[in-house]
Amino acid sequence: MTAPAATPAPAPTTASAPATASAPAATVGPVRPYEAYVYAYPHKTAYRRLEDRPALRDLWRGEAKDALSLYLHIPFCEVRCGFCNLFTRIGAPEGLTGRYLDALERQATAVRDALDASDTAGPGAVRFANAAFGGGTPTFLTARELERLCDIAETRMGADLRAIPLSVETSPATATADRLAVLAERGATRLSIGVQSFVDEEARAAVRPQRRADVEAALGRIRDTGVPVLNIDLIYGIDGQTPATWRTSLDAALAWRPEELYLYPLYVRALTGLARRTAHTDRDWDEQRLALYRQGRDHLLAHGYEQVSMRMFRRADAAPQGPDDHACQTDGMIGLGCGARSYTSTLHYSFDYAVDMGRIRAIIDDYTATEDFGHAVHGRRVDADEARRRHLLQSLLQARGMPLADYRDRFGTDPHDDFPAELAAFAARGWLAGDGAAGGGADGGVLRLSPEGLAHSDALGPALFSPAVRAAIAAYEAK
Repeated sequence: MTAPAATPAPAPTTASAPATASAPAATVGPVRPYEAYVYAYPHKTAYRRLEDRPALRDLWRGEAKDALSLYLHIPFCEVRCGFCNLFTRIGAPEGLTGRYLDALERQATAVRDALDASDTAGPGAVRFANAAFGGGTPTFLTARELERLCDIAETRMGADLRAIPLSVETSPATATADRLAVLAERGATRLSIGVQSFVDEEARAAVRPQRRADVEAALGRIRDTGVPVLNIDLIYGIDGQTPATWRTSLDAALAWRPEELYLYPLYVRALTGLARRTAHTDRDWDEQRLALYRQGRDHLLAHGYEQVSMRMFRRADAAPQGPDDHACQTDGMIGLGCGARSYTSTLHYSFDYAVDMGRIRAIIDDYTATEDFGHAVHGRRVDADEARRRHLLQSLLQARGMPLADYRDRFGTDPHDDFPAELAAFAARGWLAGDGAAGGGADGGVLRLSPEGLAHSDALGPALFSPAVRAAIAAYEAK
């Protein structure tokens, strides 16, 4: 996932026609608050095989490349949590991580060559504004392999990891001193650890075998590195969780004074471990999760945290990671690895996606055997309408909202004219706030969510999906 974007710089006004007509407004009434976690649009389940296999140098020709985001995906974990539907496999046979890094290096070389070849301004035109290692669990790799991963980002892609924000995900079992030392020395500014619960019984209920003592020890090792930003992930809605046990986890996390905290609602998704054990579909569970969300939000706000999005909270006195002028609404992204996505202004592309362990193994094997990384193979085209939806969605889901001037400058239209039905429905439910809720003035206004709108981000986001993307997602066969 990419970091929350900075306010996007105005882009040239497009000459394209306004967005296609919005879908009819849904009847304003009760909604399910947890439709889908929208962290990128269009979702990867809307991607399809690209029969024309466009060359990367053609895709990136003419694209702005001076504030790119770089993401390297490591699809390995020591265990697979019951709620996880990320692209990752359990363990790695002898030699597989080495072969994977070999392929990652081949891909990085091909991608950087394509970026340079796509711009007449030459190699200096490419600059990375931030970087992230995710997965899976990047720290599944050994310390030596992590050194190589950093080398690939630096020498093959040209990212100066010590000069830009670098975020890395880890886990209690793999946050060892030697691995963390490598990351700290190579420029990591943020370490994110998935704890999910400090209550051992809840961790077991989420099919996440861990002991609180081991979690606390890992947090101590992370703090010892001196990396400036610690993020702790927690989950609410686990079987057996109560307001009291949720408070236990919140307070245990706060004891480490993390610069960031993410509070995630539990989802039970197809083909995951929890999907085979339980089925949460009733409204009582929705209400439980909403109540726990509000409890967690209020608790963090009372302890000096600011809300950045529905999930993300940042300590008000936390120092920034460093300069980051990447804007997810407008700037491109380079993803390396078989679970990573790349974004141009007209195409989002990746490799095949799966949740089933057998399918994931096969995709990783295909990736490690690949020699030609100069073409996009899976993806989805992004036309003018989808670009408008993406800009509005990814801006609106941030607590600070969307300056109307940014949208108007980029598209030459107003979001209230492009999406009248959706915004009217959001307003009727009390989900909008700010001077931009009714259109604002000609020279300003910010369209942002109310506290209740933030609480319902997982219903609001999907409401902005286009009919075509909805159809593609509905037709996707889980595998």
